[in-house]
Amino acid sequence: MLDTERCYRAVTSRDSRFDGVFITAVRTTGIYCRPSCPATTPHRRNVEFFPTAGAAQQHGYRACRRCLPDAVPGSPEWNSRSDLAARAMRLIADGVVERTGVTGLAARLGYSERHLTRIVTAELGAGPLALARAHRAHTARLLIETTPMSMADIAFAAGFASVRQFNDTVREVYAVTPSVLRTESARRGPGPVAGTLSLRLPHREPFDAAGLLAHFAGRALDGAESITDGVYSRTLRLPHGPAAVALHLDGASAGHVHAELRLTQPRDLGPAVARLRRLLDLDADPLAVDEVLGEDPALAASVAAIPGIRLPGAADGLEIAAKALLGQQVSVQAARTTGARLVAELGEPLPKNLAAPAGDGPALLFPTAERLAGATIPGPARRAAALTGLAAAVAAGDLVLDAGRDPAELRAELEALPGVGPWTAGYVAMRLLGDPDEPLVSDLAVRRGAAALGLPSDADGLAQHAGRWRPWRSYAATHLWRASAPTLRSTP
Repeated sequence: MLDTERCYRAVTSRDSRFDGVFITAVRTTGIYCRPSCPATTPHRRNVEFFPTAGAAQQHGYRACRRCLPDAVPGSPEWNSRSDLAARAMRLIADGVVERTGVTGLAARLGYSERHLTRIVTAELGAGPLALARAHRAHTARLLIETTPMSMADIAFAAGFASVRQFNDTVREVYAVTPSVLRTESARRGPGPVAGTLSLRLPHREPFDAAGLLAHFAGRALDGAESITDGVYSRTLRLPHGPAAVALHLDGASAGHVHAELRLTQPRDLGPAVARLRRLLDLDADPLAVDEVLGEDPALAASVAAIPGIRLPGAADGLEIAAKALLGQQVSVQAARTTGARLVAELGEPLPKNLAAPAGDGPALLFPTAERLAGATIPGPARRAAALTGLAAAVAAGDLVLDAGRDPAELRAELEALPGVGPWTAGYVAMRLLGDPDEPLVSDLAVRRGAAALGLPSDADGLAQHAGRWRPWRSYAATHLWRASAPTLRSTP
């Protein structure tokens, strides 16, 4: 439940830290805004607060076109929680309702449709359909403002069943027609062009872009990923086809990351944005993380030197699981070399129309589970068997690697596979699900970093000390990674 007095204090101070955490709705105007909206602060008696934009729309409010409350970071609550509502929210953002309906969403989560709707409505103020409708409206606005597509094409690409439903929803949510939204967008800057979608992915400050860039640079698989002049480029597998993206992380603008996205199908825009946000941990609350970790004298200097540290996420579940297995008991560079070899031998070429304009970007997709399951994996036989076994489980549908998984259940299923230990399972949970509280105390680089900062370097001692870092032990592990020498192994 939202603390209304605390919410109103955030609104009166126009505190941008709360953008995306809750929605402010004004009864006298029928408009909902982000907490930092620059408009005149309404009287306390005239406002009410909602946890999501979908809940505000469900109560008849329309979006403010001045502050664009949908163009904010998501709530960090969906990252720190692993309950049913949070997992449902992540899958809704990934477009599951558009593809399979609420019935499919419920099946993915392992609950009945009725129970899922009841829990989600109680927690988020709106049911899965209303939340998906708000997600479609946001995707439609992005397509209207960033592409020259016709309104009819945008309607179906955003997931609407008809052009009429699209027009009615846009008018209801934004109080103007789609064509007016495009006109207003043109006044703010250059108009959209065909081909590449140029997006601004908002985040909360501070933001350690340099740390993310260094992490990806050290682990990029040639052919599928590349780092050039501070731009992280990679290929993506999305529900309706492949895609390519370039993320500008060097000298990122305050408050957002610039992304250039090329899609096979425009209807994959929503899932692509959701996955990129998880990849860069853009919905995190860095001040909350730094406050807890900075209270430990051993970490205080690191937190002060690296404010806003982020958890590097994953754009593809199979890819990050394969990277974790390839990295067992070898150096990061050795794992990267083996992974790049698999991409070169088994990866599928990116369609030519998605290639980078200069022709020098990644051109291969990470191999599918089916191809990995039947491949000859170089290296130790036990590691190769573990990787092909994991790929076979994914191909058969026995193992699901997506953001909607419960962390404990995913760890248990991974550890049940031959050759997969607790470190690998924890690492995958941290990277794929964004689990903020995975300590990784058996990781060699984490323990070396702990020793460098004067902390216990044995697994038991470090685990006991890490209790004071809850619920942000994953972020603490990232600080310890940074404290260790870059040439050290990153596996137990």
